[in-house]
Amino acid sequence: MPSTQKPMRYGHTEGHTDVCFDDSGSCIVTCGSDGDVRIWENLDDDDPKSISVGEKAYSFALKNGRLVTAVSNNTVQIHTFPEGAPDGILTRFTTNANHVVFNKDGTKIAAGSSDFMVKVVEVTDSSQQKTFRGHDAPVLSLSFDPQDAFLTSASCDGSVRVWKISDQTCVTSWPLLQKCNDVINAKSICRLAWHPKSGKLLAVPVEKVVKLYRRETWDNQLDLSDNFITQTLNVVTWSPCGQYVAAGSVDGRIAVWNVDTQECMERMKHEKSYTICGLAWHPKGGQIAYTDTEGNLGLLENVCNRDGKKSVGKVSSAVTKDYNDLFDGDDDNDFLNEDLTEPRSSPKVVSNQEDDDDDDLMLASGRPRHRGAIIEDEENSLDTALMKVNSNLEKDDDDDDQAGSIPVLPGSTTQRPFYDGPMPTPQQKPFQSGSTPSHLTHRFMVWNSIGIIRCYNDEQDNAIDVEFHDTSIHHATHLPNSLNHTMADLSSEAILLACESTEELASKLHCVHFSSWDSNKEWTVDMPKDEDIEAICLGQGWAACATSARLTRVFAISGVQKEIFSLPGPVVSMAGHGEQLVVIYHRGTAFDGDQCLGVQLIELGKKKRQVLHGDPLPLTRKSYLMWVGFSAEGTPCFVDSKGIVKMLNRGFGNTWIPVCDTREYCKGKSDHYWVVGIHENPQQLRCIPCKGAQFPPTLPRPAVAILSFKLPYCQITTEKGQMEEQFWRSVVFHNHLDYLSKNGYEYDENAKNEAAKEQQELLMKLFALSCKLEREFRCMELADFMTQNAVNLAIKYASRSRKLILAQRLSEMAVEKATELAAPKEEEEEEEEEEDFRNHLNAGYSNSATEWSQPQVRNLLHEQDMEDIKEADAVEEVEEMQKLRQNPFCKTIGSSEVSTPKSAVITSSSQGRVNPFKVLANQKDPTAHSANILDNMSKFSKNTPTPNSRVINKQKSPVIKPLVPKLKSKQALAATFFQPRASLTAEKTVEEREEKAENVLPEIQAAATENIENKRPKTGFQLWLEEKRESILSNNPDLEEADIIKEGMNQFRELSSDERMVWTEKAKGGAASNSAEAKKRKRPADAKNEGKERLEEKSREDSSLPKKQKPLDQPTNVKLSAFAFKKS
Repeated sequence: MPSTQKPMRYGHTEGHTDVCFDDSGSCIVTCGSDGDVRIWENLDDDDPKSISVGEKAYSFALKNGRLVTAVSNNTVQIHTFPEGAPDGILTRFTTNANHVVFNKDGTKIAAGSSDFMVKVVEVTDSSQQKTFRGHDAPVLSLSFDPQDAFLTSASCDGSVRVWKISDQTCVTSWPLLQKCNDVINAKSICRLAWHPKSGKLLAVPVEKVVKLYRRETWDNQLDLSDNFITQTLNVVTWSPCGQYVAAGSVDGRIAVWNVDTQECMERMKHEKSYTICGLAWHPKGGQIAYTDTEGNLGLLENVCNRDGKKSVGKVSSAVTKDYNDLFDGDDDNDFLNEDLTEPRSSPKVVSNQEDDDDDDLMLASGRPRHRGAIIEDEENSLDTALMKVNSNLEKDDDDDDQAGSIPVLPGSTTQRPFYDGPMPTPQQKPFQSGSTPSHLTHRFMVWNSIGIIRCYNDEQDNAIDVEFHDTSIHHATHLPNSLNHTMADLSSEAILLACESTEELASKLHCVHFSSWDSNKEWTVDMPKDEDIEAICLGQGWAACATSARLTRVFAISGVQKEIFSLPGPVVSMAGHGEQLVVIYHRGTAFDGDQCLGVQLIELGKKKRQVLHGDPLPLTRKSYLMWVGFSAEGTPCFVDSKGIVKMLNRGFGNTWIPVCDTREYCKGKSDHYWVVGIHENPQQLRCIPCKGAQFPPTLPRPAVAILSFKLPYCQITTEKGQMEEQFWRSVVFHNHLDYLSKNGYEYDENAKNEAAKEQQELLMKLFALSCKLEREFRCMELADFMTQNAVNLAIKYASRSRKLILAQRLSEMAVEKATELAAPKEEEEEEEEEEDFRNHLNAGYSNSATEWSQPQVRNLLHEQDMEDIKEADAVEEVEEMQKLRQNPFCKTIGSSEVSTPKSAVITSSSQGRVNPFKVLANQKDPTAHSANILDNMSKFSKNTPTPNSRVINKQKSPVIKPLVPKLKSKQALAATFFQPRASLTAEKTVEEREEKAENVLPEIQAAATENIENKRPKTGFQLWLEEKRESILSNNPDLEEADIIKEGMNQFRELSSDERMVWTEKAKGGAASNSAEAKKRKRPADAKNEGKERLEEKSREDSSLPKKQKPLDQPTNVKLSAFAFKKS
């Protein structure tokens, strides 16, 4: 299988970085220009041990528990490994040393300096030194012959020299490199290497090839090259078996050759093309660690592993030990933790004895071999990997070594079937949000918006420190940790701790209720046998824990045991806030690196209801859960390992919406942000930046950074995309206000008003942008999100932008919104009361006559109601018009709406939008959307029932009283309780209205025309259109009214500016005279004064109106009375 390249991670600051494995291959060791030597357990170790060796480390070597470093004070120091204790100075130079290496047995070190000198020093006795002089420029690199006979050096003078160690003489010299005056100017640092076993070959990186020189003869035996290498090679190293050579270039390319065949086996390119300055093979082969000049560390796996079996090593993979505390590693059958074969280079074989069976087959490491990797035979079994014999260039010289090779045995023809499908992902282990891994001696047990709990578990102390952000809640506390608590949570009321069970003690839940007013502030609960606490959390007045028995136990804050409920799978984490409890658990087996998690959200207050019923938790692909909790305002949130923060969107069906990607704020791939709190108002994501790690250290105290939220909307760089993102972010982050108000919590009314104002401003900006782009349909969709006042502003903007059709449609929408404002509250109240009433009926709490038990009463009441409606039609029409005059969207209402027949109203509502010039922009009848205008009149009529209606109310009183005590009139009652019947009678009423409309239609239209003229002076365009209408119709006789207007507008625009100005002046000049003439023309007849007096009397009797009604002007009153009392 091909080699796999793990993502690089931050190791050191920018500069030359060196790397090697320790002798056993259990860890990776690096040094960098920051002066630190770091020990990594694996590539994903977020807490490597650091050894400070100086201000700057140029090179290091590791062998036999000794760490030798070349540092910036011109010395070569030695430290113990892995303790890092200083053990003296081996040698000094006049300038800094550039490279240090051990010999094969670790008894000597060689160091080359920028003062042109090379020194060989005995490790045990630093006084035993040999100096090699001859280079004319700084020394770049060194390499010991494995037989300790020769030492090779490369220098900035362009030469590669071979020195004989015994007499310090130069054996040979090759002018291979480009000359330079300093190491920093060198085109290549030329890290050369001897063959690790026999030393027969010396590998030197020269330009784009690796030159191999034969020992003793010093001839160039062969060159290794490949078209993949396009820049100068910088460093070269041999595999431990001596069969392969790996080289890294200055443009970040790594190639591996088989020396026998000269074939390039592996090719890898650095993800950012940084210069490779360090290469190291794993002592058992199969892996290569590499570093670059930017301080990053990388790892190649399965290098030259053609049989498809994984290489062995403690640092073999980020998956095999991907956060030792994150995934379970106890399962012997875990596919990620299986070591199926020995390393390719291992010569050791444990063969079967005569009386052994298959179960006794062991690896050389002592671990039982997995049976699935063994070819079974009745007599013998032998791993196919052990049948391969390595060959090298020294076949003739190493006959003795080959004598002990493994004989090739015939394999069995039968083999167990091998599963090659998708493999399950190891399940994530339980964890506490805001905590660092439990194996650390100094760690955070929790960091949240209340405070910080630290745990110290070392040789000197085992204690817990509690610190509060707000000291007014409680002072800092120091607690002993004799029970070895591993979990903690903190609230403004208590501290909750938990420990795992031991052979002697049960798992315990310990609470320190510091807000208690009595003297006993602590309580402890022991879990049942074989039940371990795996997650804990605190809320307001309660505590909870989830256990290994898949139970969630809820306690009162005083220690009283409350509810217990089962979880469908193993718990992962849990969190609490106020009365809300969220639990994350494994809901199934996941594949391909994903985690299959479920979430339950439960309210533990008086309602005790479950909001989320085990819904899948939408993690990012191939990620796991890192943090789960609540915002400071009580909205559930979580963060996954990809850095995506997601929040519950209560306003959209309790779905999850991503609100931030912390990776966008990271400078390097190995950097992370550790979340400690989320605030919705102000919008803040509070987290700790971690350089090259996933969690912060306890010391020094980490600083909290504040990140801004950003929803992942498209085209965020455009003005439209930015405003859309800001609008919906404002909506999402203020959903909590609706939740708080709905559930009876206190909330900031000013914040809600400010949010609404911000949203409406953004909508208006989007509306204006859409207008400029001629997107009128988009404008209508945006207006649908607006409030009444914002729609009014949109109408004005559209009118000023000469978008007349858009303004007309917006005015209709404004009237609909005004109607909806009055209707929904009453309807919601009615629905709730109806539902409660049904429940009471079913429970037997009501013995009175009801609509549900007596349908005959309902029908009788409807018949009487319809008769009274017909008799009092005229009076209620007048009442309706008086109410409509109070509507803010009907300020210019005229007699045209008053006298519009019901048939016309119904037709306009059923056929869609009407002609914008037939009805003025804000004159739409609010009741036009209803099938029956009488059904909606009660929504505007508060009181003043007619005598007939009072009689009906008396008859209905047994029905109304228990159900809707706040009904305003009989029509509201009819709309609430007799909805099915009302729809039938509405059709009859419509037909009768249509008949009346036919008789009075001409008079109404004349009145409407006169009243429109009185209300608004004509524009220049209208005067021009009246004069040119006939000519337009003569040219286009088939045009509708709207088409006539459009054609007129087009012709009017074609006029010159002077001609248009003349018509505008005519319109202004005729406005005053038109008003006087209209008054004379509309003088009503004396016979119609009776209607006016009756109307004014009616207005005076209406004492229930909140504001004094303005009387209609005389022409309107006369026309209304003429229409209302006209006999059909």
